[in-house]
Amino acid sequence: MRIGLAQINTIVGDLAGNSRLIASAYQKLVAEGAELVVFPELVVCGYPPRDLLFKKRFVPDVEQATRELARSIGRVPAVIGFAETNTTGQGRPYFNSAAFCHEGRIVATARKCLLPTYDVFDEDRYFEPAAAPTVVEFGGQRIGITICEDIWTHAMISTRRLYAGALPVAQLAGRCDLMVNLSASPWNHGKGGVRHTLVADTARQLGCPVAYVNAIGGNDELLFDGRSLVADATGRVVAGLAAFCVEQRVVDLVAPSADGLHPTFDQEDLADIYDGLVLGVRDYANKTGFKQALLGLSGGIDSALTAVIAAEALGPQNVIGVSLPSVISSQHSRDDATLIAKNLGIRYHTLSIADVVASAEHTLAPLFAGRPRDIAEENIQARARGLLLMAISNKFGALLLTTGNKSELAVGYCTLYGDMCGGLAVISDVFKTQVYALSRWINRHREIIPVNSIDKPPSAELRPNQTDQDSLPPYDQLDALLKGYVEEGLSRADLISQGFAEAVVNDVVRKVDLNEYKRKQAAPGLKITPLAFGVGRRIPIVQKYVS
Repeated sequence: MRIGLAQINTIVGDLAGNSRLIASAYQKLVAEGAELVVFPELVVCGYPPRDLLFKKRFVPDVEQATRELARSIGRVPAVIGFAETNTTGQGRPYFNSAAFCHEGRIVATARKCLLPTYDVFDEDRYFEPAAAPTVVEFGGQRIGITICEDIWTHAMISTRRLYAGALPVAQLAGRCDLMVNLSASPWNHGKGGVRHTLVADTARQLGCPVAYVNAIGGNDELLFDGRSLVADATGRVVAGLAAFCVEQRVVDLVAPSADGLHPTFDQEDLADIYDGLVLGVRDYANKTGFKQALLGLSGGIDSALTAVIAAEALGPQNVIGVSLPSVISSQHSRDDATLIAKNLGIRYHTLSIADVVASAEHTLAPLFAGRPRDIAEENIQARARGLLLMAISNKFGALLLTTGNKSELAVGYCTLYGDMCGGLAVISDVFKTQVYALSRWINRHREIIPVNSIDKPPSAELRPNQTDQDSLPPYDQLDALLKGYVEEGLSRADLISQGFAEAVVNDVVRKVDLNEYKRKQAAPGLKITPLAFGVGRRIPIVQKYVS
């Protein structure tokens, strides 16, 4: 069989636009000789639809759009992911389903068995699980249909314990000649190898080819990397589609191509992170209607990296960089901000905040009389910058990008209503050590990010001669602590037992816990790690647990 993999980029809720993409991809793949076309999970409505599902007309509209698509399907069948009303009168109101469409109608419907409720997933809130996967007979082939999580029951996956031993893949044993998996699997760096293993081992277990078709695109915080793949009955991966790019391809299961793996299918980790962030910025802007982006350029490494990503995502002509020096901003920071703008070819402006800061301090002087200068005055500078950047954003309709990294956001090394102002936090899930690694990777062929921005000690420059390490441990140590405490859930005792100094552990953990209120007010950030600040991490602001 020749199977068409339709790796397309949909917009959540854009039923008409998504339907056009589906129809176009189907026609293209059929013209190229596909005998079966498979689309990603919930492709008609986009993933994740979240509480749009609770709008009275949403699922009926999705079902209507799916029926209309089915009418356009000819002799070559298509498997299309959609949301379906649960009419049984029991359980959750909807099913996460796949329509097997052929010759103008939906001839069979498969439903998802395993509904994830961990990390960013909340599918049990909406969907009722199916008892078993569906098998459809077509053209002398028995085609088993699974949806995303249904194959995530491998022994190496800890979340398999959530499903009380339910094993959809095992239920298909001996019942299918081909298994397809419709997926919308969000990406985080390092996840690709796990997926390869899952699909390959599933093929070996069933003794038949497995075609895995994944979504691609950015939807809010989530990034979908595509990388649809096909494994033959021995578990050998015979086709792998592009990472972070739309691609449609026909794969001959009998005689697969010798060069079936796209060059980006198994690329290095830093390239993955960069491509994911670029896709996230591009899709967030385009799908929300922004044509241009804006950011403050401090001369530091974080804003430089964010500017590179924005210019790649939207084109240099659509990026506005603004330098906002204060009276204590160093000349080298001003020069580095100018240089990154020149290297990228973005629009660039310099606006001094000295008068704004002086005016605010003058207004506050009677109230602050007799009190020493402290963080309140320092933060006036950051908030003056936020004020001006938001005004420019309003005036020109540009998406303001925040430039803080995960290390800073974790410990509260950021200013509410100051440098946290913005519509998208591009690198808020990128640790500072990763910021350095990415910046050096970007400069691997020529200097784009000024070397001085990479080499100089990092500083917020809110007071003279300030450096980040005045109040934080070195970033390699800080990031290791944060990975353990935030991402792995380790306790203070666990971290101390790993060799970290008790005083440092206590200080970092205290900062993380105290600054939850800031993170709840932060702009949405692009998720690149297994656990990002945002929808996948739900820590109370008001809590007194000491780990």
